[in-house]
Amino acid sequence: MAERSWYAIQCKAKESFRAAENLQNQGFEVFHPFIEVEKIRSGKLKLIEEPLFPYYLFIYLSDATDNWHPIRSTRGVLKMLAFGSTPVKIPDSLIEELKQRILPAPENVFKAGDQVLINEGPFKGLEAIFATKKGDERVILLLNLLQKQQRIEIATRAVRPL
Repeated sequence: MAERSWYAIQCKAKESFRAAENLQNQGFEVFHPFIEVEKIRSGKLKLIEEPLFPYYLFIYLSDATDNWHPIRSTRGVLKMLAFGSTPVKIPDSLIEELKQRILPAPENVFKAGDQVLINEGPFKGLEAIFATKKGDERVILLLNLLQKQQRIEIATRAVRPL
């Protein structure tokens, strides 16, 4: 069996998602790491997917058996990264580490009264009490501030069990 390796592909501006989809439709194995960020769209706070590496994605190919020619004419693809005419191999260990780091965190299941730690934002490092969920992406916490319990609303991903 031919040995397969990961290679990097440079994509056209803001077309990495298109390139990944088109390459997958052609039967290639593609790794396109992305993160979710909160952005204001149409006056509302929304979670938007953005590439972890803007302009780049990774493709798993065999030197011997895969047909590389369709890659360069795929919509969204600019070129394969290469030193001269030799495509750059990306170590499997690097791809595996990236996959482990970007896996979605397991859904935090809190009950009312649970102690939690805030790990993002202006209240980072403070302990609070879980009150309730507010939709899929927000939670209500009780936080002791100025000798009084204050209700704050925060992103679910910014809270972890204590």
